[in-house]
Amino acid sequence: MQADKPKQFLSLEGHSILERTIQTFLKSYKDLQLVLVLPADHLEEGRTMTQSLNEEGRIRYVVGGETRFQSVQNGLRTIQDTSIVFVHDAVRCLLSMDLIHRCHDQALQLGSAVPAIEATDSIRVVENELNRAIPRSQVRLIQTPQTFRSDILLPAYETSYQTSFTDEASVVEAAGGEVHLINGEMQNIKITSPLDLLVAAEYLKAR
Repeated sequence: MQADKPKQFLSLEGHSILERTIQTFLKSYKDLQLVLVLPADHLEEGRTMTQSLNEEGRIRYVVGGETRFQSVQNGLRTIQDTSIVFVHDAVRCLLSMDLIHRCHDQALQLGSAVPAIEATDSIRVVENELNRAIPRSQVRLIQTPQTFRSDILLPAYETSYQTSFTDEASVVEAAGGEVHLINGEMQNIKITSPLDLLVAAEYLKAR
C-alpha cells in the first residue's frame, strides 16, 4: 500500500477500513463479542478508534504475532465459551451481514464455513521452470470470515506453526478436520493496494 500506517487504519469514504469492518460484525449479532488483534505499535490507536463506536464492552484487544497463524492463535486464546468463531481480515470491509449470517448458520450445522468464489481467469500452475493449465472450474478463491465451531478451531491451533498454514482452513485440515466451503461475495475484496481503495470507494457509492 506504500502507506505510513497499517492498511486497516487508512481512511475509506470518511471512516477507517477497520472501523467499517468492525461495524458490520457488531451489527450482525447483538451478542457478538469481537477480539481485535493488532500490531503492538498500533494497539492504542485501535482502542482510540473504537471508542467512537460506543461498544467498548464488546471488544477485546490483543497484540498480534509475527505471522497470521500466531496472530490468530493469540486471539483464540481469549475465547473461553463454546461458540461460533469468525476469523476475518480487517481489510475486507465490504462484506455483507448476509455473508456473516450464512457462515454462522453453516458452521453451526456442519462445523465450518469458508467463503469462496469461482475463478474467472484462466489458471496455470508453475512448477519449477515449467507451467501447466488446470481447469478453472476446479479452482476457488478463498475469502474470510473463515468460520468454525470453537470445539474444532481451538484444538486445531494447539500446534506449532508450519509454512503450509496460510489460513485457518489449512490449520483445521492439518488437524484432521473437514473444511466446508460456502459461496463468498465478489465485493468482499481484500484491500491491499491503492487501486483496491478506489474500487472499494466505488462499491460504497453504489450501495
